[in-house]
Formats: sequence, C-alpha cells, structure tokens
Amino acid sequence: MRMLIFTLFLLAGSTFIAEKIHAEDPKLVKALLIAGGCCHDYAKQQEILSKGIMGKAFVQVDVYWTDDKTTSPDLPLYKDANWAEGYDVIIHDECAANITDKEIVANIINAHKKVPAVNLHCAMHCYRTGTDDWFKFLGLQSSGHGPQKPIAISYVEKEHPITKGLEDWVTVNEELYNNLKLIECKPLARGKQTVDRKGVQVTDESVVAWTNETQGARSFSTTIGHNNETVADDRYITLVTRGLLWSCDKLKPEYMTPYKGENKVTFIKAKEKPAKPPKPVPEKNVSALKQPAKVIVTASSVQDGHPPFEAIDEDSQTRWCADGGRYPQWIQFEFKEPKVAKLLQIVWEGQHAYQFQLSGSNDG
Repeated sequence: MRMLIFTLFLLAGSTFIAEKIHAEDPKLVKALLIAGGCCHDYAKQQEILSKGIMGKAFVQVDVYWTDDKTTSPDLPLYKDANWAEGYDVIIHDECAANITDKEIVANIINAHKKVPAVNLHCAMHCYRTGTDDWFKFLGLQSSGHGPQKPIAISYVEKEHPITKGLEDWVTVNEELYNNLKLIECKPLARGKQTVDRKGVQVTDESVVAWTNETQGARSFSTTIGHNNETVADDRYITLVTRGLLWSCDKLKPEYMTPYKGENKVTFIKAKEKPAKPPKPVPEKNVSALKQPAKVIVTASSVQDGHPPFEAIDEDSQTRWCADGGRYPQWIQFEFKEPKVAKLLQIVWEGQHAYQFQLSGSNDG
C-alpha cells in the first residue's frame, strides 16, 4: 500500500511540473522605439508602430520621440554611452541626416554590438559623418529616393524565418530608396517602382528589406515606411514585427501573442529657435541670387517638397533635391542679364559632397 501511494505521488508531481512549465509565459521582450526629425509624421507613426507591434507580439515597445522636425533633432539619450541598457532591441525610426557628431554616432553603433536593431525608412539616411560607419552597421548604403509612387514588393528570400509565408504586395504611394552600395547585407525583399521621366516610363528596382549579422548583434532593416497609410498596413506591421523578433532570436510561436500591458512614452519637446533677423539689403550691387525675379532656376528632376529655387533661397533648412540617386542630375540658373561669377559655394546636404561639373553659356 505504501508503494502504491509513493508511485501516485510521483505521477502527480510530474504532471504538476509539466503543466506549470507549459503555462508559463515567455519572457517579455523590451523594445525601445526612437523617432523624430525631418519630413515624416512621427507624432502619429510612433503610436501606429508601437501599438501595431504590441498588438502582434509579446513585446513592450517603449517610445522616445521628439517633435523636432529638423535634420538634426534633439535626442539627448544618445549622449550616454549606456543609452540602450535595459532593452532587448532598439527600433530606429529617426530622420537625422545632420547629426554628425562622431562621438554620438559611435555611442549608437557601439550599443548595437550587443543590442539588436530594427532600422526603418529614413534611418538609412541618418548619421552622415563622412565615414562609412553607419552604412556598415546597416549593411547597405542609400543616398536618395525617387518620387512618391506605388512600390511592388517581392520577397526574394521566401524561406527566411522573417519572410516565410509572407505574400508579395503593392504599397500606396511610397519612396523607393536607391542602393548606392550593398555592403554585407542579406536581401529579403526587392521593390520596383515605375515613374515617368520626361514622358518615358522607367522602372527602378532596389533592395527594400534585408538583414545584417556581421556587426555584432543582429539587425533587420526596411526602407519602406514614409506614409502613415503604409506604416499602418497590416502587411508592413507584420514584416517589422517578425524582423524585430528574429533580431532577438524570439521568432517563435509563443512570442506571437499580443502584449496587453502598458508601455512608457518619453516626449522631447522641440526647442524653439530664435527668429531670424531681417537681412539688410545693400543699396548697390544687389546679388542676383537674392532677387527671384531676375533668375530662372530649372533642374533635371525634383523631389516632392524640394523645388529648384530652394537651392538659392539662403535658408539652410531648405534645399533642392533630385528625385533619385541616378546620374547625371543638373540644376541651371538663367539670369536676365550677364553676370560675372567669381566664386561658387555649395552647401551639401549632410557632410559628403558629390562630383560635379560647372559650365556657363551666353545662349543656354
């Protein structure tokens, strides 16, 4: 009788332990989403992304964002070398081409030697210090994009854990980032975009999603995600969520369940900039470049929101931008009367220059 009781005790104990292990929740993944800077609706997108990811996976997505809309948004956390401590993965969704402090950029990259990363859209155009450090971290270098037109996305690595089972799709109007250089990335998806160039239909193609496992911790990146409608698309949220979980080695069924807890949101208010004093206009020898009526500016192509005349409006926050990274591109200034030019000064976007040729003519 004692032997029977002892045997029943073991069986009951074994069943209890097995049930406890099975019912135990997976360890919560803690992610930090960083957003802010130029050219995007980060006020809405940080919310769309954080709620979208938490609605699909057991991930707490804390948010650190600013409404600073410049190309050098104020993101104080990067001044601390241990800024990523306590997080399992970082989501970069900032647009900060003119944050060029090498110490700050080193802090970001060094953190990702141990902490995985997800890089979205304009993160590919950030931190241009004049070196390839940021692009090596990404695994791909992009220098520009085309106009906003639909992009046909096709998954070229269909058996990769991130993309397995995902179907090709077509976005709403989006920006197709060029591929200036593939460094050490593994392409997962390519995008095709058909645009009209001077009456001719041209199709551009680029890698739009990839992974990189050569710089320390894993990273997943996608250049898609300019407009709110795209960011809110279930196909986009699914891709980003799977990329995030893969980067943490958590792309497993037990993590594909919604997180119902709270997240932390840190908001950095943009600093008010002092008003620019009016520029004095000399009575004589007024520069033709300060008189729009006396110069006609045309260009080979134009990116939405960056018209040719902004190249000479004397505002450092505006610029002319071509609609993509193909070559050659040109901008032309036509004066109503002959001018003598003794000096040409170009202020490039970011801290890198492109090759260029300067020519003049009396007859166009």
